[in-house]
Amino acid sequence: MADSSVLTSTIERTSLADSSIFDSKVTEISKENVLIGSASYVEEMPQIETRMILVQEAGKQEELIQALKEIKVPFVKMESVEELESLDSPEFENVFIVMDFQDSVFNELYKTDHRIIGPPVILNCAQKGEPLPFSCRPLYCTSMMNLVLCFTGFRKKEELVRLVTLVHHMGGVIRKDFNSKVTHLVANCTQGEKFRIAVSLGTPIMKPEWIYKAWERRNEQDFCASVDDFRNEFKVPPFQDCILSFLGFSDEEKTNMEEMTEMQGGNCLPVGDERCTHLIVEENIVKELPFEPSKKLYVVKQEWFWGSIQMDARAGETMYLYEKANTPELKKSVSLLSLNTPNSNRKRRRLKETLAQLSRETDMSPFPPRKRPSAEHSLSIGSLLDISNTPESSINYGETPKSCTKSSKNSTPVPSKQSARWQVAKELYQTESNYVNILATIIQLFQVPLEEEGQRGGPILAPEEIKTIFGSIPDIFDVHTKIKDDLEDLIVNWDESKSIGDIFLKYSKDLVKTYPPFVNFFEMSKETIIKCEKQKPRFHAFLKINQAKPECGRQSLVELLIRPVQRLPSVALLLNDLKKHTAEENPDKSTLEKAIGSLKEVMTHINEDKRKTEAQKQIFDVVYEVDGCPANLLSSHRSLVQRVETISLGEHPCDRGEQVTLFLFNDCLEIARKRHKVIGTFRSPHGHTRPPASLKHIHLMPLSQIKKVLDIRETEDCHNAFALLVRPPTERANVLLSFQMTSEELPKENWLKMLCRHVANTICKADAENLIYSADPESFEVNTKDMDSTLSRASRAIKKTSKKVTRAFSFSKTPKRALRRALMTSQSSVEGRSPSSNDKHVMSRLSSTSSLAGIPSPSLVSLPSFFERRSHTLSRSTTHLI
Repeated sequence: MADSSVLTSTIERTSLADSSIFDSKVTEISKENVLIGSASYVEEMPQIETRMILVQEAGKQEELIQALKEIKVPFVKMESVEELESLDSPEFENVFIVMDFQDSVFNELYKTDHRIIGPPVILNCAQKGEPLPFSCRPLYCTSMMNLVLCFTGFRKKEELVRLVTLVHHMGGVIRKDFNSKVTHLVANCTQGEKFRIAVSLGTPIMKPEWIYKAWERRNEQDFCASVDDFRNEFKVPPFQDCILSFLGFSDEEKTNMEEMTEMQGGNCLPVGDERCTHLIVEENIVKELPFEPSKKLYVVKQEWFWGSIQMDARAGETMYLYEKANTPELKKSVSLLSLNTPNSNRKRRRLKETLAQLSRETDMSPFPPRKRPSAEHSLSIGSLLDISNTPESSINYGETPKSCTKSSKNSTPVPSKQSARWQVAKELYQTESNYVNILATIIQLFQVPLEEEGQRGGPILAPEEIKTIFGSIPDIFDVHTKIKDDLEDLIVNWDESKSIGDIFLKYSKDLVKTYPPFVNFFEMSKETIIKCEKQKPRFHAFLKINQAKPECGRQSLVELLIRPVQRLPSVALLLNDLKKHTAEENPDKSTLEKAIGSLKEVMTHINEDKRKTEAQKQIFDVVYEVDGCPANLLSSHRSLVQRVETISLGEHPCDRGEQVTLFLFNDCLEIARKRHKVIGTFRSPHGHTRPPASLKHIHLMPLSQIKKVLDIRETEDCHNAFALLVRPPTERANVLLSFQMTSEELPKENWLKMLCRHVANTICKADAENLIYSADPESFEVNTKDMDSTLSRASRAIKKTSKKVTRAFSFSKTPKRALRRALMTSQSSVEGRSPSSNDKHVMSRLSSTSSLAGIPSPSLVSLPSFFERRSHTLSRSTTHLI
């Protein structure tokens, strides 16, 4: 087999030639031959058949021979080069199959211009049922078939020859000059014209190791060097060969950026170190550099840093160069925009008139003030004094994307004297317009770029993550765009009798459809953003770049996404204010009341839907936390009411002293104990890791089985204890479950009242208080003394060990279910008469046999032998309770 070494200098004569020129010549020659053949005697041309010649070790490969039989190609075997002349025949075109593209036989065949292929080509054609590919060069495999490569930054000719040869052996094509047909650029540095063009076109830039590693896997079937998982391992990182330093950032930001620099293949040094290649400056803080930078040092804004990470390639520095605030160029731009005039009084008067005009326009028109044409021309140089370019104005008067805007109607005259109702209506329109602009910013600046195909470096986020983050934002945007348009039409054609309430009544159903899906899962959306920002550096860079843009007003994506959650309550307040300033005789008065009522219904629906969603999420959390939790716990009508941490005081539902967690639902009670041994973590199909289940399921009890709730009185030996008297449907005797509450957050009295209220609701009784019964601890043999003592813990450990030993050495093969049936039959046979001593003996034998079986039941359906022995005592204590 061939190893990773390659050809000697005997084949260097064509390795560096541009494959495109060579291929085009071959194509021209073949075309000429076709034309000559078609013009002459075609019928006299002999038919030439392709024949495979298995060279040396290739003839011993049974798999290869079987593949040749499948594709029905004749073949012969050749042991040495001396047989070459005897195999030469005008009836056949010989194609040599060579196992090793390094040995002397390969070199001899290559010198004589024979066609040579490797075994993977035959095996691949046989597997896919495809014809053999034609190649003038030796072709060992097809792992780089249809790939067009270009090289840059290689100074050693031997290394370049070696790489080019391997690419040809794997079916790839080489281009000397970079053009749009190049699929991959193999770079040995991060500079040069080819590198810059590849970055601008989004062409993957690869390390030389990519070719070597692909050649190592040349014998693997169905392997392709351009597969993302394999290719991404060898992409040139954005900061390769870069040494960065950071100026003007906080300690936390600087640490974060240094960590990301190392993740992206770069190194970091302190500011001022001569070895640094780039100085990243926080342009909003740093006004002057602390030293004079050298000509080799790139002083760039932080946008270059984040842009390189987002593109997954080193961005061009010229677009992001940092300029000091006192540079001559900047001073010249500001001087051109100055308001100096020969007469200072004229200047002050003009400024006063301008401010008065602006204030009048702001009061009269709900639309942003328009600049004079002369002002537009004077501010064109950098627009440094254009207040509309500031973040604050972008939020207040941000421009909606052109695809979402309509022509404004502010040429319509507005009333010269505005009423209070007009002022509130104008404020309602302005806030609605600003809100629509924010939604448009979220969609155009964040969602659309993340969803578009052909992103440089591949998709930044997965489709399901994008859906989780943005949810129904586009639907909300569509509804509020319609509301804004209707409000705009109403404002520019203002009349006191116009109805604003009708607009919100018109879209109330749309609001009900669009808002709950987003508001309910807003927390999940926020968590997804935080998680992806930590795990995906390109997404973090994407957010940093967009957050610095004026459209965002330096607000993060999470801060922008919270606006829909806040919008409806603010609209309700404005409508209330509008109703106060609406006359009683105005027909819009009653319409506004209906609109406010509809908005409250929408918010109530949202809150109710959110409560249900959160309740369902809590149930899923319980299912994941409790190992062996029954699947029927998941129900659309069920909701988690309270979680209580307790300690078992009896022998059931688990051993005394064990930690028990009670999950109270609106119709059932889940009883779980703390696990003694925690298993590994759970990984979902989407790759999300969940913590291991910390609890073990014991029993899921319907609340209808709880007959009484016992409030155990406080004594010296009993603190914070309560008990449940339950009657399982398959048992005849009552079962007593006693617990001690360990959590101090919830008082015992409140917990028992809450439990009784839901029990009463389940059994359709109004007197929930009658279910609570105060009892002395002595009556039911309940005490909490020495629960946390060393002796108590040792006793529990001995009991657990004893159970394990009993279970290991048990010779009883009788199923416990059969014992239970025998016990119930025995009880039914003695019903109506007092049990004899013989009956008692049989029952005790059965109970002891059951205990020997050592099979702990996870359910309360089985009747504990402990309660069998105490049945008479318990019946006397509870006779007056039932």
